[in-house]
Amino acid sequence: MDLLVILVVLAVVVLLVAAPLRSRGALEAAESAEHAELTAARDAKYREIRDAELDFRTGKLAEADWRALDRGLRAEAVEILRRLDELDLPTADGDER
Repeated sequence: MDLLVILVVLAVVVLLVAAPLRSRGALEAAESAEHAELTAARDAKYREIRDAELDFRTGKLAEADWRALDRGLRAEAVEILRRLDELDLPTADGDER
């Protein structure tokens, strides 16, 4: 009986001590997934910008159309980069996320 009580208390202590570690791992996994998603979006946006420039240079787009398209694509790229920077900022306690 005493052994059972000791094992139950030990299990509760282990769960309490490990809880912050498990929750931090889940948070880091979510941030990692978001970072990967934003990185893929950034790369796709860069391809769109290059494709639009190629279309302009090959005569598929008029200059006015290309400038408007390029301005919009670059604004979207800047927003993606801002979101990536927010994820990469260190936390208040000095750790990198």
